[in-house]
Amino acid sequence: MILNYEPGDKVTNPQKKEWGIGQVQSIINDKVTINFENAGKKVINAKHVELKKIGK
Repeated sequence: MILNYEPGDKVTNPQKKEWGIGQVQSIINDKVTINFENAGKKVINAKHVELKKIGK
């Protein structure tokens, strides 16, 4: 699996739109740590959730 984002990128979680926009903090294997504006820091398993990149 190839992830199309990297630390610093802005993303949203389509399954949890209420979390708002998040900024990718780190990626370790399939675990992506993101700081969301409305939900704080979350660790997402990229195997199960497809994040949407904003911009670029």
